[in-house]
Amino acid sequence: QARLVESGGGSVQAGGSLRLSCTDSQYTYCMAWFRQLPGKEREGVAGIYNSGDSTYYADSVKGRFTISQDNTTLHLQMDNLKPEDTATYYCAADVYCSGGYPGLSLLSPKYGYSYWGQGTQVTVSS
Repeated sequence: QARLVESGGGSVQAGGSLRLSCTDSQYTYCMAWFRQLPGKEREGVAGIYNSGDSTYYADSVKGRFTISQDNTTLHLQMDNLKPEDTATYYCAADVYCSGGYPGLSLLSPKYGYSYWGQGTQVTVSS
């Protein structure tokens, strides 16, 4: 059974909203959402430390996306979606933030996350 189980992807028109969820099997201190297009590098979207003690966002989503953590479930509320937000979205987890101090480094796929979700597709049409 997968460690991280994602849900909530889908298709929406520009300006619409979607909410992604990622359920972990235990509490995790450092978690993040990434997205990826075919042939492109994985891009950090938002990161969170200890259920919201600190949060971090890519410039491209600031003011539109909100990351939150409810015990063992990670959420990404995506509002005012744009066609350029179309991608496969992945959640990532590092139980004790072993990848380093939980700052903007949480948005790097090289942070050292131990677990990754299976990915969920988000498609935004114009």
